[in-house]
Amino acid sequence: MGQLRSNNIDVLHDDEPGKADIVVINTCGFIGDAKEESIDTILQYIRMKEEGKLKRVFVMGCLSERYKPSLIKEIPEVDEYFGVNDLAGVIKALGAEYRESLVGERLLTTPSHYAYLKIAEGCDRRCSFCAIPGIRGKHISKPIEQIINEAEILAEKGVKELLLISQDLTYYGFDLYGKSTLTELIRKLSDLKRFDWIRLHYTFPSGFPADLLALMNERENICNYIDIPLQHISDKILKSMRRGVNGADTRQLISDMRKHLPQAAIRTAFIVGYPGETKKEFEELKEFVKEMKFDRMGVFTYSHEEDTHAFSLEDTIPEEVKNARAAELMALQQEISSNLNNVKIGQKLKVLIDRKEGNYYIGRTEFDSPEVDNEVLIEDFETLQIGAFYSVLITAAEDFDLHGKVKKNL
Repeated sequence: MGQLRSNNIDVLHDDEPGKADIVVINTCGFIGDAKEESIDTILQYIRMKEEGKLKRVFVMGCLSERYKPSLIKEIPEVDEYFGVNDLAGVIKALGAEYRESLVGERLLTTPSHYAYLKIAEGCDRRCSFCAIPGIRGKHISKPIEQIINEAEILAEKGVKELLLISQDLTYYGFDLYGKSTLTELIRKLSDLKRFDWIRLHYTFPSGFPADLLALMNERENICNYIDIPLQHISDKILKSMRRGVNGADTRQLISDMRKHLPQAAIRTAFIVGYPGETKKEFEELKEFVKEMKFDRMGVFTYSHEEDTHAFSLEDTIPEEVKNARAAELMALQQEISSNLNNVKIGQKLKVLIDRKEGNYYIGRTEFDSPEVDNEVLIEDFETLQIGAFYSVLITAAEDFDLHGKVKKNL
């Protein structure tokens, strides 16, 4: 988007259909639901093109990287398909000039007060269920200096919350520096003192850097928030998944996190319905969730993906059983979340205001990431500034959200 804007091409993001004459669709190609959503979106804009409401439709991203020959055959109405790393090709097809000097320049598609910053691309892990390494390629870290430069650019734009992402944060630096240098990177970003919150997304349980917990504990501008998808707890399933840890390792890691960073919110995710998951393994997972009482949790049903190791296993668990297990696990989490939220009634929390909806301003604490986690609803008794921090007294709690009143501007 930054490249196009530099070529004097007007760019809209997720805007109302009909406001642009060319559409570029960035797709996902992993797990069934995401692929289906990508296909539905392509077909929606193809219909608009046939109705004369659009001139051209381009498709890029993981789906076209993974299935380009099939897509060309099945949906030839798309003007051109591009893979995940062909940014220059997309720019050229749109009649613009790709400029290396603009790498790092961006147009934010998020609200102006927070932004995502990718620190690496690809993944060297070989989890049995995951097709991402085959789509995105091997892990390639951005040099620390480049990340610092991109972060400075975002700070100049007024970004207050920096969300670091990659397929695997924990592996950062191995390819460049011969070891994990995630903690060093986070320390340097914290030292900038340009962001109120630095948030870490998608860490891996195997090889989690212990020194990172100490750094998070001593720095106020690093969110007390750990996003670490665990996927399962059964030794049998974890071994088949090729996760590199067993159930005992996982329990020890969570114990260490809570010992060294007791105030942190832990977000995790699990897969149910993986091949070989019997009622016994599922019950073990349920007991683990009850025991650990994770602050935030997501559940995915297993998707049988070609070009993965698990594709050689029989996907024998019916979809209705997978869905029932997912619902059961989320029902447990709903009760856990409700109990954890009720404890917060009467506390004063630092809240970042994201938006206004109806009679409420809606914000988040440092324990919550945008779009996926809990929110704080504040009744519209006074005018609040979007993107500002406030001290909020929590007055009521729902299963996944909090209600509060502003006590003071921070």
